[in-house]
Amino acid sequence: MKRRTFLSGVGATGAIALAGCSAEPVNQTTTPSESESDNTLTVATYSSFTGEDTAGNWLKSNFEADRDATVEFTTPESGINQFIQRKSEGAPVEADVFVGLNTGELVRADEQLDQQLFATADVEGADSVKSELNFDPDGRVVPYDTGYISLVYDEGEVENPGTFDALLEPAYEDGLIAQNAQQSDPGRAFLLWTIHEKGPDSYLEYWRDLSDNGVQILSDWEPAYNAYTNEEAPMVVSYSTDQVYYHGEGVDMSRHQVGFLNDQGYANPEGMAQFADADNPELAREFMSFMLTEEAQKEIAVNNVQFPAVEGVEPGGDFGEYALEPPEPVTFSYDKLAGNVDGWIEDWGREIASN
Repeated sequence: MKRRTFLSGVGATGAIALAGCSAEPVNQTTTPSESESDNTLTVATYSSFTGEDTAGNWLKSNFEADRDATVEFTTPESGINQFIQRKSEGAPVEADVFVGLNTGELVRADEQLDQQLFATADVEGADSVKSELNFDPDGRVVPYDTGYISLVYDEGEVENPGTFDALLEPAYEDGLIAQNAQQSDPGRAFLLWTIHEKGPDSYLEYWRDLSDNGVQILSDWEPAYNAYTNEEAPMVVSYSTDQVYYHGEGVDMSRHQVGFLNDQGYANPEGMAQFADADNPELAREFMSFMLTEEAQKEIAVNNVQFPAVEGVEPGGDFGEYALEPPEPVTFSYDKLAGNVDGWIEDWGREIASN
């Protein structure tokens, strides 16, 4: 589950400001440019994708087992912004694949760079990805999983609000914890969901009303969920796979109820792409194809707590029992976000987050 920061409006040639997540790089050793080996694949991703008992660790072990290759992960704190900056400066990108790209980040890379950061995907198995998840009109990014932003609420404290408008009622005063859309993936997705429902001309008015009703905005998913766990409020913006992660003996499931506002959930697919300047493009394509195999898709779903991207893959088990999909997934396309997303977030940050 992607719980890293989202940085908007970062200048292509300026210094990148860091916010929220402060995880150190995982398994970061030499880069391909420093390595004497031609079979080392460097995969850039976010920190929660790597380490013990993660999707990344499973992928590394199993990919290496069948190939004379080594997979190394790098997890820059500034995410894709590091590679946008390096590309703009003409510096080596020093990675072969990026895993964890979303629509808004691809828009930002395209708007800030004159050259292509990613190569056109020629990946075996890409045609098996659910068509509704494909978000790159130029065919460079291949989705490998998706999550749905929803509410998680304590049914012992509040009823499922059911609609966006209900969140403005007195019954939900001081009841919701959200994340900063300038710093957080789920916070950005929740903001985009409100724009999708209220429109670009009315979403700030909705957020003003939400603020008047006591919404609490914290930096990112982890502090927000910790505050919810500490019972600072009975609702938090999170993911519809919440129960997959938190079910079990001794868990009070009444505090892990999933609420779909307006019978919707905001779809936030994650994609992978080969860097245009990759040192090992063939190995990069092999790794991306491996991520789309049925076995890998099931492991990614379970360990990353997100839904598979490939048609017909059913993880089963606890995932199949506890993962909830919204009646109506909604999202913004690349074309809708292009030229708009940074402005929406900046206006929201200036009027809502700064108050």
